[in-house]
Amino acid sequence: MNFLSHFYFDRNTPNANIVLGTILPDLLKNANKSWNVHPEKHIELFQEKGLNTLLKGWNRHLQVDLLFHSSSFFNNKMQELKRLLIPILKDSPVRPSFLAHIGVELLLDHLLIQHQKITINSLYNSLENVKEDDLTRFLLSCNITDTPQFFKFFNSFKSSRYLLSYQKLENISYALQRICMRLWDHPFTEKHTLDLTSVLEFYKNQLEIDFMVIFDEIESRLI
Repeated sequence: MNFLSHFYFDRNTPNANIVLGTILPDLLKNANKSWNVHPEKHIELFQEKGLNTLLKGWNRHLQVDLLFHSSSFFNNKMQELKRLLIPILKDSPVRPSFLAHIGVELLLDHLLIQHQKITINSLYNSLENVKEDDLTRFLLSCNITDTPQFFKFFNSFKSSRYLLSYQKLENISYALQRICMRLWDHPFTEKHTLDLTSVLEFYKNQLEIDFMVIFDEIESRLI
């Protein structure tokens, strides 16, 4: 799941550290793809106040992703979108399965916004309330010593309020293009981009019918 879908499960949580923890694994990967840390395997390092709540959010993220990616809902929706993407990607290096995976996740974020299931600014407000000292100590306990690099990315993430762009469907298409550009040179032509937006518009209407099923299912199974 993507940032906003993770936030959904802790949208009413008053503890800012928990909220940050629920999206921190993805933030770290975006800040530096070589950072591959597993604080959940070293819980003894995160018992102090502030660190334990960040770890609680982190573990919540892992549990939500496990439930989501192992669900029949995700597998079915990904296959449906993949079938629609295959014809428009025949001249592109992008794998339809990869694009379908990320596409379903971003469309879920978009639908949460559209149906007013979350308030994006509430997420950003929580992030602003996280104590820098708590986050720094958490990163150092994960053996991430280049904390300035992370905070440069994190502060930019907060100030840009990029997730607000997910309100418009055409920006979902743009976000997918940017993700693909990290992996492939020139992944899309202008026609690919136009076709992708059309497919997303068509599939969004199908996904919209029962998209809350997966959120209800996961929420009922969270510890």
